[in-house]
Amino acid sequence: MKVVLVGAGMVADTHLAALADLREKIDSCALVGRSVERTKAAAVRAETNFGLAPTLYDTLQDCLEKSSPDFAILATPPNARKDYVDMLCAKGIHILSEKPLERTCSAAEEIVQTCAAAKVKLGVVLQHRMRTDVALLRDHIEKGALGQVTHLDIRVPWWRDQSYYDVPGRGTYGRDGGGVLISQAIHTLDLALSFAGPLRTVQAMTTTTPSHKMEAEDWASASLRFQSGAVANFLATTAAFPGGSERVSIYGTAGAAHLRPGQLELIDADGNSEMHGAASGSGGGADPMAFTHDWHRAIIEDFVDAIATDRNPAVTGTMALDGHRAIDAMERASATGQRVEL
Repeated sequence: MKVVLVGAGMVADTHLAALADLREKIDSCALVGRSVERTKAAAVRAETNFGLAPTLYDTLQDCLEKSSPDFAILATPPNARKDYVDMLCAKGIHILSEKPLERTCSAAEEIVQTCAAAKVKLGVVLQHRMRTDVALLRDHIEKGALGQVTHLDIRVPWWRDQSYYDVPGRGTYGRDGGGVLISQAIHTLDLALSFAGPLRTVQAMTTTTPSHKMEAEDWASASLRFQSGAVANFLATTAAFPGGSERVSIYGTAGAAHLRPGQLELIDADGNSEMHGAASGSGGGADPMAFTHDWHRAIIEDFVDAIATDRNPAVTGTMALDGHRAIDAMERASATGQRVEL
């Protein structure tokens, strides 16, 4: 199967490492980036570090005309997605997009609709859903081992230094669509929503702390109520020096669960505890790329199999919209000081 990776920025190396691991299923890899120098540098690192030699193209249009890829991975900033989506849909080429789908909820919904109309598969790189510990917790919940879920505690205590936000466009509404909510916390929020179901109401406050000079928020807090009746505390920031691991704690009438990257603790109603997995980095500290590429490999492999067997990918565009709608509700609740109904 042939793939083109569009985007040679921060996350490109993670995708190239994952693609190198999938040589048995992907026999051709192309790379397109807006900066010629950065794209060439990414290709050199791919060959040196992973033994992968992607074919370079100046533009996506040139690649589509000369190589006919089966799918594209969009790893561009959110403001550079729509034109590529339109171009790929016109050719009937399936799309695996980095999160977030776009800068706003309405723009993300438009991308989902565009792909559906073109009958193009749309997957989203919310790679934490592919973790073994996440699958174990999901199975635990679905079997009723926690009883009725009553409440959740969702925390993303991350750190980014000012140099991170000094990159042009980063942490702005024009390029990224916002700050910590849409760029960092979206992964943990997506997991919580996948466990507890859709939201009913949101109350929230967001702000930019003195830790950073940036346009959008680096701190967000919310009280959430799910349609199931469960409630949640949510806190996310990139101002928690020196940064820590995100956590989702779920409490039910028959037990509790504490999920951290790579690690799951299950506690039954009698207080017995069992630990699964081992703690893993997730980019919560000063190095935003301090995480394994295994989860990206899993989501790319699933997408390849989805194309081959004509099924939906593990994380569809429609699934990703739940996170977009939650973030949109938090932003509106913070701006108005009012509770938002979803």
